[in-house]
Amino acid sequence: MPVFQSEGLTLAYEVHGEGPPVVAVHGFGSNGVVNWVATGWVEALIEAGYQVITLDNRGHGQSEKVYDPALYGAEDMARDVANLIDHLGFEKVALLGYSMGARISAFVCIQNPEKVACAIFGGLGANMPTPTLDSEEIIAALEADSLSQVTHPTGRQFRIFAEHTKSDLKALAACMGGSRTRVAVEDLKRIEVPVLVAVGSEDVVGGPAQPLADMLPRGEALVIARRDHMRATGDPQFKRGALAFLARVYPA
Repeated sequence: MPVFQSEGLTLAYEVHGEGPPVVAVHGFGSNGVVNWVATGWVEALIEAGYQVITLDNRGHGQSEKVYDPALYGAEDMARDVANLIDHLGFEKVALLGYSMGARISAFVCIQNPEKVACAIFGGLGANMPTPTLDSEEIIAALEADSLSQVTHPTGRQFRIFAEHTKSDLKALAACMGGSRTRVAVEDLKRIEVPVLVAVGSEDVVGGPAQPLADMLPRGEALVIARRDHMRATGDPQFKRGALAFLARVYPA
């Protein structure tokens, strides 16, 4: 995978297709391939005429692993996205973020509004302005010697997923400790670009979509029916809604 330097770290990314750029920012414990390629997102966006840039966030995938929670602030990870946009020479991009990636994308909109044409916040709704739910339990699950020692339901979910993606568990524990940055409501109200908030109807991790959409000056809500946090990522409802949104506000 190609790499670039951001804030002293070596980060990996991939460029897929041609057309208006969409930078896809994956969720916690995932990576560009698992979150966006394996779920069919890259294929769907390329078919719609977009160029897709998938980033492995710091501590994830093929990007550099660090173990200090202080290096995983959502604002810092947002600078990685902005630095990638500059590295590739893009003026403006659409952002597609899921869960932690949605929080990171919100900070890109806040810190570098000049680089963003529109955004899609997936898997994170009303809970965007709050720290990650069950974060201490998730950290404990990642730091446990084995999955058999983990009894907390959310902790088990994340530990199973992290093992499935063959992630560095210590890096993820540090990331969860540092990336729980609260996004202030007053800052969300300053995001002026069109934003689609897409969350599963059964997603208790992200919270409902409409309250966050209502905070955003140009927010729209999409409810992904019958899906929870883990199962909404690649759902066809999510793809159809996102592609319709992009066709209106950021046509290929």
